[in-house]
Amino acid sequence: EHCEARVKKAIESVPGVDSAAVSHEKGSAIVTLNAQVEDAALKKVVEDQDYKVLEII
Repeated sequence: EHCEARVKKAIESVPGVDSAAVSHEKGSAIVTLNAQVEDAALKKVVEDQDYKVLEII
């Protein structure tokens, strides 16, 4: 769960992100935005935490 919190904090640090719900079990994150955010910005902060982004939908 520590890694979930680290990824959540990283995603929520991106301007335009309102909140993130990260699930290690599901291997997913649900991100709520309050402004337009480039997919590349989200991907970068996750990959900076040594995780891989497979898909953004």
